[in-house]
Amino acid sequence: MAQVQADQLQAQTPCQSWNVSQLINHVIGAQQFFAAGLKGEAPSAEEVDWAAGDYMAAFDQAAAECLECFQAEGALEAVVQMPFGEMPGAAVMGLAMTDTFQHGWDLAKATGQSTDLNPQLAAGILQASQQNIQEAFRGEDGVAPFGAEQQCADGACNADQLAAFLGRTV
Repeated sequence: MAQVQADQLQAQTPCQSWNVSQLINHVIGAQQFFAAGLKGEAPSAEEVDWAAGDYMAAFDQAAAECLECFQAEGALEAVVQMPFGEMPGAAVMGLAMTDTFQHGWDLAKATGQSTDLNPQLAAGILQASQQNIQEAFRGEDGVAPFGAEQQCADGACNADQLAAFLGRTV
């Protein structure tokens, strides 16, 4: 996100439903969404266009708050009520990590940056995703959390493999 330029905000992303500006807003909003869930609060219904301002400062603040919530005593063991159901805090953390990492890849891809993001973390998220993402979670963009698994070139970096597994065209 730090390398996204103002003239790239309207560029299309691998998420067919969002351009770069909309994806930045989603990434920041997701940090707040997960933090609210961990605090036992309903997510905010307010729509903010962070991409129209200092989106890096907004992301840094939201991410710090989200991280603080995950680091709270007992947060990973607690049962968290999310809008889509109850789940352990550790599972919420997995969702937050996957969402943030994958959308970082989407932003990199959309803005011509390297998609070879943190190979070790990408491998771990890929392994966890392969174990936890069921076929029922796949469908059309904007309808289901994940698209159909896509093909990926042999030898592709871990982040590209993850993106293909999560339904992105690499």
